[in-house]
Amino acid sequence: MEGSYAGNVNSQEAFDALSDTQDAVLVDVRTQAEWAFVGVPDLRAIGKETLLIEWQSFPSSGPNPEFAATVSDHLVKKGLDLSAPIYFLCRSGARSQAAAIALTQAGYTQCFNVSDGFEGPLDAESHRGTQSGWKAAGLPWTQS
Repeated sequence: MEGSYAGNVNSQEAFDALSDTQDAVLVDVRTQAEWAFVGVPDLRAIGKETLLIEWQSFPSSGPNPEFAATVSDHLVKKGLDLSAPIYFLCRSGARSQAAAIALTQAGYTQCFNVSDGFEGPLDAESHRGTQSGWKAAGLPWTQS
């Protein structure tokens, strides 16, 4: 994928940074259906909340045209500037990489892709969430 961003981190590295850095933010770019039926990272224990902002809405085939502006609005409301570390998370690292690139292009300087995602890749039985990713790392999450 063309474009640049601050780099890739795994779920544990992202969680550690979110825990250790006051202005670090996690943006989950999956769809509303994924948040509802698969779960979301739970950052309450570290005094934070995950921003839930769709990169791409189902069944649309293109990125949310308001994505960068929506993320920026949320960050401004939190009193954060263009240097705030932002960690982008999706199912397995593809949409979140695109989101990190988009926000870097919008002027943010520390946009990271959580490359193993919330669920990670498929395992031998075609299931996600067992090999790598936020869930497999045993990081806090919740499901509605």
